[in-house]
Amino acid sequence: MKRIFAVIVVLVCISIVSAMPVSAQSRRPSSPTDGKSNQRGASTPTPVPTPVLQVSAPVDDGEVIKVSTQLVSVPVRVMDKKGRFIGGLGKENFKVLEDGVEQEVALFSNEHEPFTVALVLDMSYSTTFKITEIQSAAIAFIEQLRPQDKVMVVSFDAEVHILCEATGDRKEIYRAIKSTKISTGTSLYEAVDMVINSRFREIDGRKAMILFTDGVDTTSRRSNDSDNLNDALELDAIIYPVRYDTFADVQRMSNGTTVAKPPPISAPTASPDPFPISIPKIVGTMPGSQGTTQAEYQKAEEFLDGLAENTGGRVYPATTLGNLNEAYAKIASELREFYSIAYYPNADRVAGKRTNVKVRVDREGLVVRSREGFIRRKPAK
Repeated sequence: MKRIFAVIVVLVCISIVSAMPVSAQSRRPSSPTDGKSNQRGASTPTPVPTPVLQVSAPVDDGEVIKVSTQLVSVPVRVMDKKGRFIGGLGKENFKVLEDGVEQEVALFSNEHEPFTVALVLDMSYSTTFKITEIQSAAIAFIEQLRPQDKVMVVSFDAEVHILCEATGDRKEIYRAIKSTKISTGTSLYEAVDMVINSRFREIDGRKAMILFTDGVDTTSRRSNDSDNLNDALELDAIIYPVRYDTFADVQRMSNGTTVAKPPPISAPTASPDPFPISIPKIVGTMPGSQGTTQAEYQKAEEFLDGLAENTGGRVYPATTLGNLNEAYAKIASELREFYSIAYYPNADRVAGKRTNVKVRVDREGLVVRSREGFIRRKPAK
């Protein structure tokens, strides 16, 4: 009897063991909540659309429709009636009007945010007698920037030269400035175009262009003054032209008369200049008569005024090393005194047409300086 019972127990165990794989296999396809299956991603759900640039809208088949919305950035400087900067303001103190209609401020940053500065140097023959002034004053300007500010150095003659990309390495910046040399031609418009469209559009945050030039262009072929001025209206950066009046020098050069000039007037310093300036060698040939007339210099002045006006900057005239250094000191100071306000413009604005912008502050007796308009960029083809 015991032997029969033992045989029955063994047979039952064998039947249970043999049935387990079959049961497991039969259950697995019908179990949507199987833990391991979910962890391994055995079932593939419909993908959820990921938010893309600025605005996106999912559709039934999982695609995403991209809607291009440009964020308009407006650098703003607030002063009292004596021109002294007013700090400590917040987002709630500002109001932005687009064509008279108030806009919601989407982004705000105070005056402590760093800048990326493009230092753009005119190295054409029209500045032959100013080269040492340009270099020494440019280095002095860099020394007044904040440690967190970055600088790119660009020079131009008939060609545009990137001497260093945006960096915080002061030694690299000084080397770039000291590597400049005079040559022929003046592709000013192409230099401005390159900085705006090939560099600044790829850089986030605050940006400023410091443009050392007499404003006269003689060799640009791929850009012009009108393109530059329109690009400046699209640009979320400030442009400060520092203008040399080199008309008399150019007249002497074009007439074949060279007048020796005394060394530039130097302001007294507490210690010797750690970066002595050498006079670069003049290369190339003397340019012709292009860029020597009074009409061309008048056009140059209007062009530089337009760049400043379109971006909320200002033109600083410079005739001596003394007032040149003063101009750079004022620019360096102003770069520490800008708020940044950004908003999304009305979607029905037409690309390529000017929109007027007005920034107001809620305190009486204060003066607001900012760009007064922008042009919505046309979508890329």
